[in-house]
Amino acid sequence: MPYLLDPRNPQAPFPDVETAEWEPDGLLAIGGDLSVTRLVNAYRRGIFPCFSAGDPILWWSPDPRTTLFPERLRISRTLHKTLRKGRFGATMDRDFDAVITDCAQPRAESGGTWLVPEMIAAYRRLHRRGVAHSVEVWQDGVLAGGFYGVTIGRVFFGESMFTRISDASKVALVHLCGRLAAWGFRLIDCQVLTAHLIRMGTEQIPRADFIRLLERWCSSPDRPGSWDDGRISLPLAPANKPVVDVTES
Repeated sequence: MPYLLDPRNPQAPFPDVETAEWEPDGLLAIGGDLSVTRLVNAYRRGIFPCFSAGDPILWWSPDPRTTLFPERLRISRTLHKTLRKGRFGATMDRDFDAVITDCAQPRAESGGTWLVPEMIAAYRRLHRRGVAHSVEVWQDGVLAGGFYGVTIGRVFFGESMFTRISDASKVALVHLCGRLAAWGFRLIDCQVLTAHLIRMGTEQIPRADFIRLLERWCSSPDRPGSWDDGRISLPLAPANKPVVDVTES
């Protein structure tokens, strides 16, 4: 049975992730709250919340874990052409509220969303503390796509992305990887595997290895505060890794 968390004690430790359920994959604990303290403790230990409206808070740590090392990002031939055209501009932390609001829109394939109002409020609190950050992609002054997540040390925990225009969410991930690589970030947690992420260079690693990487890199110095530098930039790919031309789009 998943562990029951006390909502009155946000500093209470989580159970060992190795006790998570096999089915459903990674279900570790139930209950608790979405305070800043509990969320930071969760992410630091490789745990994240995900639940539907009307359900209790569910905490997960799946095995294996889908990860992306920023310098190993793969950019398809089609996406490379899109980037070279300069149709998109990118910012960070310019409009976190708009990004998370669009990420919360129901998905066509499921008709639902896991970003219930309590979750949106929780990530907004993290953003105000400088712990959650967003990437915005713009076309002709209009928000075209975006991405947001949580940072601890030199790890970025990706949460959700959206796109209004083809390739905009991919451009957001390219820009994020470029910035993170330049700032010395070592790892992006993508949580679970999708075909979209496979094409962009994600890797699945055993949960135990993922936890060891968190123990090493979450203790590194943070990059606190807003990441908005006041400019709209051309999307930045990692400088130490040449674009990889592959056949997928």
